[in-house]
Amino acid sequence: MSVSTVSKALNGNGRMADDTRERIKRMAAEIGFRPNALARGLLSNRSFTVGLLTNDTYGRFTLPVMAGISEALVDHGVSVFLCAIEDDPALGKVHVDAMLDKQVDGIIATGKRVDRSLPVDLARLPVPVVYAFTKGEPGSVTLTADDRHGATLATKWLKEIGRKRLLHISGPKDFVSAVERAEAFREAAGRDAPVLHGVWSEAWGHEAIERIWNEGDEKPDGIFCGNDQIARGVVDALRERGVKVPDDVSVVGFDNWEIMAAQTRPPLTTVDMNLKELGREAGLMVLALAEGRAIEPGLRKLPCKLVVRESCGGADRRN
Repeated sequence: MSVSTVSKALNGNGRMADDTRERIKRMAAEIGFRPNALARGLLSNRSFTVGLLTNDTYGRFTLPVMAGISEALVDHGVSVFLCAIEDDPALGKVHVDAMLDKQVDGIIATGKRVDRSLPVDLARLPVPVVYAFTKGEPGSVTLTADDRHGATLATKWLKEIGRKRLLHISGPKDFVSAVERAEAFREAAGRDAPVLHGVWSEAWGHEAIERIWNEGDEKPDGIFCGNDQIARGVVDALRERGVKVPDDVSVVGFDNWEIMAAQTRPPLTTVDMNLKELGREAGLMVLALAEGRAIEPGLRKLPCKLVVRESCGGADRRN
């Protein structure tokens, strides 16, 4: 067969009989043929690589985002390489320059909070940039989880299972995500529903319960926590006081951090931000931009889902 026929078959384009395409692919697999990536890149003016830039050194948010990106791009022959810049602008510039030297087709920027930009200037780069779970430049393509939607799911679920005295324990007020979750909680639970702001830690969850139980007022029967760490501290503090979860108090977290939620006793009902799906969408968008397709700029908020576990008295399921 001609070189052009083989090329079309292996690249999945052009018109030919299905059996011819399959015969070529089967023969290529049998002889271990691999297309020359460098030659392919020279012909298409692409490197078939995408850079992922993050300051989330623990990987709490970046790893599921990267899993989604890789899953979206693997079938397109595109590889992803990760660069962690911590919060060091100089290190960030080094990594961005390295990505440009490698002629990446695009860059995806991700981080550990949605209201802060990475400490590196990504404006006016010669390659497309997509922002996922971090603050983007004006006029950029940015994706994030819908915090209001997640908080509404959690609060409505507590009401649906019969909880009436609801409390929200969350992180600092200077986090946009904490503010949005608190606002959505009050919209669903009532404008006077109590909200306590602290830090994103188990210790704060423990301290908040101690404060509430020492005040002598009416105690909550449903608690929505701003993240899974706070929720775990809440559950531990309730158990120490002889309060049964979920019989006396139902508890819902936020993040669906598996290692935290699954090891809480009882296992934690929590909001999943769909970070893997967010990464998949970011991957497809940067690929489209690299191929010259038009993508409308702006902020896109992806819906969350509720993972119901035993801390609300339910079997493990997702809404």
